[in-house]
Amino acid sequence: MISPQIIEEIKYRNDIESVVSSYVSLKRAGSNFSGSCPFHSEKTPSFVVFPATQSFYCFGCGAGGDAISFVMRAENLDYVSAIKTLAQRSGITLPDDIDNKQPQGVSRQRVLDMNIEAVKFFQECLWDERLGAEARQYLLEKRGLDRSVIKHFRIGYAPNSFGMLHDHLKKLGYTDEEMYVAFLCGKGQKGTAYDYFRNRVMFPIIDTSGNVVAFGGRVMDDSKPKYLNTSDTPAFKKSRNLFALNFAKNHCESMMILCEGYMDVIALHAAGFENAVATLGTAITSDQARIFSKYTKKVVISYDSDEAGQRAADKAFRFLQEVGIEVKILKMVGAKDPDEFIKKFGAIRFKEIIEKSKSRFDFEVEKIISKYNIEDLDDKIKASSEICQLIATFASEVEREVYFIKASKLLGIPTDSIKRDVSAIINRRAREEKRTQINEIYRATSGIGDRVNPESAAHIRASKIEEAILGLMQLHEEHFVKCATTLTPDDFITSFGKRVFQKMQELHNSSVKFDIAYFLEDFSQDEVSRITKMMTDRQMLNSNGADVLFECIESLKAEKNRNSSEDSVDSLMDLLNKKKK
Repeated sequence: MISPQIIEEIKYRNDIESVVSSYVSLKRAGSNFSGSCPFHSEKTPSFVVFPATQSFYCFGCGAGGDAISFVMRAENLDYVSAIKTLAQRSGITLPDDIDNKQPQGVSRQRVLDMNIEAVKFFQECLWDERLGAEARQYLLEKRGLDRSVIKHFRIGYAPNSFGMLHDHLKKLGYTDEEMYVAFLCGKGQKGTAYDYFRNRVMFPIIDTSGNVVAFGGRVMDDSKPKYLNTSDTPAFKKSRNLFALNFAKNHCESMMILCEGYMDVIALHAAGFENAVATLGTAITSDQARIFSKYTKKVVISYDSDEAGQRAADKAFRFLQEVGIEVKILKMVGAKDPDEFIKKFGAIRFKEIIEKSKSRFDFEVEKIISKYNIEDLDDKIKASSEICQLIATFASEVEREVYFIKASKLLGIPTDSIKRDVSAIINRRAREEKRTQINEIYRATSGIGDRVNPESAAHIRASKIEEAILGLMQLHEEHFVKCATTLTPDDFITSFGKRVFQKMQELHNSSVKFDIAYFLEDFSQDEVSRITKMMTDRQMLNSNGADVLFECIESLKAEKNRNSSEDSVDSLMDLLNKKKK
């Protein structure tokens, strides 16, 4: 365990409100603060910061914890890396041996160190007269990139060899297991290590702190897949990063451009559009949409003009609008992607089409109308139905009013008729959403599908009592002391409740004041969120005194006895049945 003195000092200097407000816009709500959750998309803020307990909890997605666990989630860091980040933020000097206190496994820092060595290796291979000839020809001649652009993005080349990178990293002291975890090497059927990236132009993925967190590789021949990307590692989550954000974050206040691939982004930056970024080989995720919302209020989608690109654009529209971003889309005529468009028509023309980019409504309606002949009655009804479905997806009544008028003029249908159809669609969706919420509440209260405490479904009442006791213990130190002397781990029925109590007991025996930070080394993020919820649920209640605690303790012991009796009867019946047979 990292020294309690270090934890206490870090949390004292990193007030929860200060830490969270650098990621989330918070508003005062009584003695607490509320805002839109940074960990899931929501229209109504359900994320709450509790200064009194230095904790946070989202009533929408269930994420919870303290300042350390918040940074772990927000920055995709392990425990020790989050400690280091907060220490650096507040000017605290950490002991030199802190890395030795990490849990078993490959650390984030170790992966980052390997990635730096891999970048150097790939760059050396690219500029090697013999090894990198084909890759240089591809980048300089076929793609028309300047050497300065190649060096700016730290582009390199993975040679067509099964073991050059592996051998290089091995000489530097890295193990095969570390290379597997970092996704730089794979493992053959016989357990032999091989370079994961071979004969590919390599694009380093760099986070906003300047760390090389991953790679994307573009093949030099007809091999499949055309692009290969690093999978998730201790240093990288594909769904939480954007290519070239490390550069774009300084040029994106008014707008960002979302592209489909690495080369599109590089071509745009080379042409002066330094606010361009790309997702990493997949369609945009809700996490990436929230990243955009941290840096800008407007995004122009510049995806390929083929069918796949337009489908991806539709998804991007929805995710980005959910987080309150104004979204437009480019319509490129005469080129399939931004790279080709700029080569053909130049940067000035590209700037012009940015200024003429379309809203989601105009873009979608144009697609719908292109499918139908609205002079034909049946086609007009089909087009009208799809446009009404589209209008119903917009939350703003003002937006819908504007679109009612547009649709009415376009289709030659009275505005009131379109309004009634849209209203019916919205009401139907609301009923469906309500049914879904009721089902989710039922599943939550019955413990069905509870991944944190799967035993709760079989012991609903006991698990609720356990949570009440553990929540009370977190709220008041005197409860913590009383429970430590009146309860034992064997009084708990679920394994999760028992583990949490044992950790609290361990803290009590070490004379350490309770803090959720001490759970972060031994419990998962979801488990820490559940422990935080136990405390938050009790905070919402008026009665949290000693009488409530003792009543819960008695109830838990009664439940334990009842379960023991049932187990005894079940065992006896099993024995009788065996005798009968």
